[in-house]
Amino acid sequence: MISDRQILEGCLKHDKLSQKLLFEKYSGMLMGICIRYATDIPEAEDILQESLLKVYINIKGYSGEGSFTGWMRRIVINTAITYYHRNLKHKHHVKIEEVFTGEAGETGIPDSRYTADELQKVLDLLPPGYKVIFNLYAIEGYKHKEIAEMLGIDINTSKSQYSRARSFLRKKLENYK
Repeated sequence: MISDRQILEGCLKHDKLSQKLLFEKYSGMLMGICIRYATDIPEAEDILQESLLKVYINIKGYSGEGSFTGWMRRIVINTAITYYHRNLKHKHHVKIEEVFTGEAGETGIPDSRYTADELQKVLDLLPPGYKVIFNLYAIEGYKHKEIAEMLGIDINTSKSQYSRARSFLRKKLENYK
């Protein structure tokens, strides 16, 4: 079995076999990230393809310090955000007034347990702007200040979009079962 170090060294030399091995080893994990940001599977595949191209082109920029998977995750997330911005004008938006805003003090989701597939289906219903911010904050662990800088929005916009995403998800989950 070829080691990660050997795969990296091969990719630095633009070796096709090493690039294939990198793809086979990490594409599943990276596709999972892409799916969280995409509106459908073909879009996630586009983001993955673009991300892997960036990984191959910029692999010389990986210093060897820290996690290689963390470095690739960052590329995928940034690619997904860029993809979102590039295609924003083509997305259908839900008017803010149409989105349910929960009662003050309302927390959590119903006590029912949901499968990963059920949760993914409900997450896929989020409007694109909500979905990006929800993923960055709740899944990836970014702070609202970082999200605001990445997306070029106000920090309060990030907070309110996240709050609305939670309310939207809560309502959908209550009606799901």
